[in-house]
Amino acid sequence: MPGFQEIAGHQKVKSYFKKVIGSGQISHAYILTGEEGSGRKTLAKAFAMTLLCENSDIEPCGNCHSCKQFIADSHPDVKYVTHEKVGSIGIDEVRNQIINDVPVKPYQSPYKIYIIDEAEKLTKEAQNALLKTIEEPPEYVLLIFITNNSESFLSTILSRCITLNLQPIYNSVIKDELLKSYELSDEQASLYAAMSRGNLGKALAYVESEELKKALDAMLEIVHTRKDRPVYQLVDVMKRNQEYVLEVLQLYRLWFRDVTVFKASLDLNLLIFKGDYSEIKKAAHAISFPSLDQISEAIDKAEERLKANVNFELAVELLLITIKES
Repeated sequence: MPGFQEIAGHQKVKSYFKKVIGSGQISHAYILTGEEGSGRKTLAKAFAMTLLCENSDIEPCGNCHSCKQFIADSHPDVKYVTHEKVGSIGIDEVRNQIINDVPVKPYQSPYKIYIIDEAEKLTKEAQNALLKTIEEPPEYVLLIFITNNSESFLSTILSRCITLNLQPIYNSVIKDELLKSYELSDEQASLYAAMSRGNLGKALAYVESEELKKALDAMLEIVHTRKDRPVYQLVDVMKRNQEYVLEVLQLYRLWFRDVTVFKASLDLNLLIFKGDYSEIKKAAHAISFPSLDQISEAIDKAEERLKANVNFELAVELLLITIKES
């Protein structure tokens, strides 16, 4: 279980938490918002663990009784709110797990901490039921909401919580984390970091993903043979990889980004796909900057169409025609 110093990126959020812990100016309610895999839960746990630590001030020691309980998920003063329905957290769950439990004082710590994951699923009734607890909490209560969409909260909740927005992590930071944790080449780590779009959780998942390897093979097959094969054959390649088509599109985006960068700079060191240098060099020579812009727009449009459930073959065929004709 990491403390703040072991968490990659998010310097502003970590610095804020350390500041309020050091000053003792702890709010009663926080909203941590960011996409899945961005580190929201890890930051929430580091914050909670530090507040409950018996020996430390702005970093948990990891060795005291409280830290050991926290690491073992057995701390009596930390409550993880659960829900039975997949799509919502209802008023009964909020009443049973938070509202009715709040009057009970902490067993051993200065704080009693409630961590509500997937908080965007709180119904309006559940949020309204929580309002009094947030407005007039006992001094020992701390609520941490973890969400991918802070706009799902009522304005009355938002105005009484401190919202912390997690920003994408720099690719260089993610790359360094991957190189420390896995036996990867520099090119592999660069690719996974670029694919993740600033999300360390996604990058870690990509390292373990067989699907991404298949998506990479599909993308390279198409860009290498795009001039020699009819569009319907290229569409067939995409159809065989339909379940991870969004990853294929992101790989297209990165490959043609390399083409654009090399065309502008002639610098091999700036490439993500260094191992595909010869093909990228050929493409950079053959494709104009306006055509590269068209390809970029076509990739974005294909992604938009696929997310909107437009016919798969139509969406990818329009993209592949643009790529083939470039």
